[in-house]
Amino acid sequence: MIEHVVLRHRLPGLENINQLAAYQASGGFDAYRTVVTSMTPQAVIDLIKASGLRGRGGAGFPTGVKWSFLSNRFPRYVVANSDESEPGTFKDREIMERNPFQFLEGLMIASYAAQASTAYNYLRGEFWELAARLDAQIAELHAAGLLGKNVLGTQYSLAVHNHLGAGAYICGEESALLESIEGKLGQPRLKPPFPADRGLYGQPTVVNNTETLANIPPIVARGAQWYRTLGTESSPGTKVMCLSGHVANAGNYEVPFGITFRELIYGLAGGIRGGRALKAILPSGASAPILAATDKVLDTRLTYEDVAALGSQLGSASIILMDETVDMSWVAMKTTHFFKHESCGKCTPCREGTYWMTHILDRVQAGGVQAADLALLSDVTQQIGGKCLCPLGDFATSAVVSSLKLFPADYEQHVAVAAAVPAKPAARAKVAQPVS
Repeated sequence: MIEHVVLRHRLPGLENINQLAAYQASGGFDAYRTVVTSMTPQAVIDLIKASGLRGRGGAGFPTGVKWSFLSNRFPRYVVANSDESEPGTFKDREIMERNPFQFLEGLMIASYAAQASTAYNYLRGEFWELAARLDAQIAELHAAGLLGKNVLGTQYSLAVHNHLGAGAYICGEESALLESIEGKLGQPRLKPPFPADRGLYGQPTVVNNTETLANIPPIVARGAQWYRTLGTESSPGTKVMCLSGHVANAGNYEVPFGITFRELIYGLAGGIRGGRALKAILPSGASAPILAATDKVLDTRLTYEDVAALGSQLGSASIILMDETVDMSWVAMKTTHFFKHESCGKCTPCREGTYWMTHILDRVQAGGVQAADLALLSDVTQQIGGKCLCPLGDFATSAVVSSLKLFPADYEQHVAVAAAVPAKPAARAKVAQPVS
């Protein structure tokens, strides 16, 4: 059931592929050599299209199709989105720490396909030690003749740069990321135009997630049809699932698409800690609607389409598990505080809506809430959803809306507590005394 395509460092004998010599000894950069010396950029795009590779950053958009959207203008840029800031997501960090050259090779192949001579790797601001190691590894590639001018004796030239963010969740959104690289405030752009037309510095730009890029060298080396033997017809390949929360064995699990929640949680991850019952699943960190842990949900296949059919999203597969002891109104409160803090403030519905949601949810936890407050909370979510420049506004409402729908008793218990507390007598107004 486990299939290591991007977490190859977990395979016996490949533990040291974070070193260039070991990576090359395992066939590393053979795909890049093939691409640069014997394939046209269009042939690479067609190969990735045929493989069915979809973006692993959350949206699941077909990667080869995304590359084909580039406007016919130059220069072009390729940007790796390594701003891994979604709660419960830690897959990209493992790839860059333990299998960095496969990721860099994928970035370099994508750059060749896009006919870009400059690529950027945008890293989460807290990854400063990792960025220093990647800088050293990129310098090794220059010394080996795999980067720089006239790569491998061809006319192709490529430079790769690492760029650290400043710890802003919003910069995981691709247009805010591009603004940040340009030295501007990290806020989303109005779309259209899209990055494929007007991206970095106003030029055509491809933005791909770290895990997406790490899939590219094996596809080039082993072919599109091999890749399609993994996963499902609509969601080919493998996906790194990040499990955290009340799971017995937290961590990254790389599995073919199509495995069920039950197989992943109970078959691979050892079930729920302490033998407790599973109550809820956050399938994509704080961003997607919560799922109740019913038999139907547990037997659902982990694909983009199947999870969407449940009313949620697989996203980056940052799966957080909640056991029977958890109050889901508390979960909604915690996620809302996160999104209030991370809102860039550009869109009024997001800026003001997250402020008011946190106030209401804080009252829920304090036991001072009334039934009318829950109706107000629901109304506030409707004033945010679909009214912002980027998905953060919708993400902020996901846990609130879904928990109100699926776990009303968790809210009602707080209403009951508030109703049982006797009202304090009104303070007697002070009467001003006449001046003698």
